[in-house]
Amino acid sequence: MISLYATLTRRLDAAAPIVLPTLARFVFAAVLLLYFWNSALSKVGDGLLGVLHPSSGAYVQIFPKVMEAVGYDTSQLGLFHWVVVTAGTLAEFALPFLILVGALTRPAALGMIGFIVVQSLTDLYGHGGIAQAATVGAWFDRLSDGLILDQRSFWVLGLSVLVFLGAGPLSVDRLVSRQK
Repeated sequence: MISLYATLTRRLDAAAPIVLPTLARFVFAAVLLLYFWNSALSKVGDGLLGVLHPSSGAYVQIFPKVMEAVGYDTSQLGLFHWVVVTAGTLAEFALPFLILVGALTRPAALGMIGFIVVQSLTDLYGHGGIAQAATVGAWFDRLSDGLILDQRSFWVLGLSVLVFLGAGPLSVDRLVSRQK
């Protein structure tokens, strides 16, 4: 019985670098890809180069207290605010795409983790003070539906698989590494 168990665990260990990253990228695409792309689209301004001319809503999402302080007049904001909003919008398009195709997956997943941390901090502190307890959630309680601590912890877990194990066999990263 112990021998059978040892054989099974060796096979699972051997399969993990193939199965886990592939599954992590699939779940990311199925659950979060359109979430982030739709969020990015909501920040794009008018015209062909709208990504370089973010909507006022983009500034409200990323700098809620600053926008309130300037009466929601984006002309009162500086270059720093434009750079952060534009870079954030581009990241919301580019990083999920890189994870989808498995290109530069480790840095893209690490970037998405950073993005989720900033998003969560903005949700917690930027929109009218501390978010309500039900939205924040709490670890080690009987509920698993908190949008920030509970849900986003799983997002970070899936992305951490990609940071530590890479994109897996069905990826641009793998194709590039085989070309060397």
